[in-house]
Amino acid sequence: MYLQFCTMPQRDYQICTRCVMDTTDLEIIFNSEGECNLCTEFLNTRLRYSYQGPHSDLKFNTLLTEIKDAGKGKEYDCIVGLSGGIDSSYVAYICKKEGLRVLGVHVDNGWNSEEAVINIKNIAQKLQIDYESYVLDWDEFKDLQLAFLKASVPEAETPTDIALLAALHEIASKYGVKHIISGGNFATEGILPKLWHYDAKDLKYFKAIQKTFGTKPIRKVPLFGFWKEIYYKLVKKIKMIYLLNYIPYSKAEAIDVLKREIDWRDYGGKHHESVYTKFIQSYYLYTKFGIDYRRATLSSQICAGSITREKALEQLQKKPFNEASIKSEKEYIAKKLGTTYEELEAILALKPKWYHHYPNNEKKLAMIYDVYRKLFKKDKLGNF
Repeated sequence: MYLQFCTMPQRDYQICTRCVMDTTDLEIIFNSEGECNLCTEFLNTRLRYSYQGPHSDLKFNTLLTEIKDAGKGKEYDCIVGLSGGIDSSYVAYICKKEGLRVLGVHVDNGWNSEEAVINIKNIAQKLQIDYESYVLDWDEFKDLQLAFLKASVPEAETPTDIALLAALHEIASKYGVKHIISGGNFATEGILPKLWHYDAKDLKYFKAIQKTFGTKPIRKVPLFGFWKEIYYKLVKKIKMIYLLNYIPYSKAEAIDVLKREIDWRDYGGKHHESVYTKFIQSYYLYTKFGIDYRRATLSSQICAGSITREKALEQLQKKPFNEASIKSEKEYIAKKLGTTYEELEAILALKPKWYHHYPNNEKKLAMIYDVYRKLFKKDKLGNF
């Protein structure tokens, strides 16, 4: 495969007989039937948290009442993070359709595709929802992104993930809003190996990379670790709600609705509404670590029954990036990050590393989260 630089123990190649996850997840485990631990865990546990017919309908209606009651006397009932992508756009559409007073928030990290910009504008205008843009300090943020590339780990998108969580909670707190509605869902995102994207809220790991490879102190880009999460949840009483788990969610049907109702524009693959995310997921992870992010999405869809394994394997026959345009993409990214094409190539060629090569709080956080889950149990659709 594409693990020529990998420093972890190599294994004979194997692919799951039920989904399409394979040994590019270096921690994958197979049972005697050749079925992997990832789809087994999804089917045994996570699938129960996705849409379950009348029971989920009742939960959905109860949740809408809860959100509206919490919003009484306030300007907004909920915050919806907008990226211009399918999931967040459809969440905004559903919220508006159900009569919620929505504040759309876009965290601008400087990498929006043209399609994403148009989609966000159309969502705000055609759905008639208020909208705020939270613009990240570019000098600090691009330094963070370069630091994670130089660290040579899969978590190149952690700077965006952490800033997004911080910004959404900050704005919710500012308006006294108790519910942030996320586009995350089990139907398309229920499977994701830890080695492919380690915990973005481990600030010890985050700060170790920034200190080692960054050149600027972090003063303006917002951060979000476990203790800040606890503060917002327990003191401010802010909940993160995964609304798409309460409804029968089909990406194809969602796209049809969005195109018809708000002139939504397709941007290609999953999360490709961001130029940088597209590069990281389709090229960087694939060529450096052998990680084809499509496997996780397609495996989730196979387990959810929205695609056949045969169709998924057919999609995986093609590389996730366009070989004809990748050079120009890298030139654009290098220029935007303030480096040269040659310097970027040298960074991309660095020996791969994983989160455990850097200081982290994995064991401590696992213990804390275990206690937290027991004290504050999630509901059956994954919300705290």
